[in-house]
Amino acid sequence: MKMLRAIALVSLALIVAGCTRTASTPTWGQPVYSQPAILSPLPGTPQQPADTTPIQQARLDPGAYDYIDGGVLGQLGAAQRSAANEAQFYALQFGRPGAPRTWSSGGASGQVSVGPYVRVNNLDCREFSHRVTLNGQTYTKSGTACREVDGAWGVTA
Repeated sequence: MKMLRAIALVSLALIVAGCTRTASTPTWGQPVYSQPAILSPLPGTPQQPADTTPIQQARLDPGAYDYIDGGVLGQLGAAQRSAANEAQFYALQFGRPGAPRTWSSGGASGQVSVGPYVRVNNLDCREFSHRVTLNGQTYTKSGTACREVDGAWGVTA
């Protein structure tokens, strides 16, 4: 039994060693690696044209605060709007559904929650809720934002 086990282990070691060898050594000592075959399409096979559409970087344009309730927008300073804009962008672009993204700046704070991605008219869209708290009062705006072809997130509803 021990002899059978020893033969099996030696055989296994030889098989594994044979599988992991990727190069052969010629007589002068330099390894020679085989090149992968380049496959060409079969004659008569339709080929897909290369997609030449440039990839647009996602962004949320500053100055378009359609995602903040109009009742508080005029009361927010530049730093507060910037913090809200950043939180809105990161929530839309990277946020997990139901996991709020919070922000705080100069006495104002907010929270952005997003839903799952949905495909609408070939655009990636997400429902959102952006809550802003200023001077103890809370303002909430909900809607749908879609990432346009140019990469900009825009509020559609």
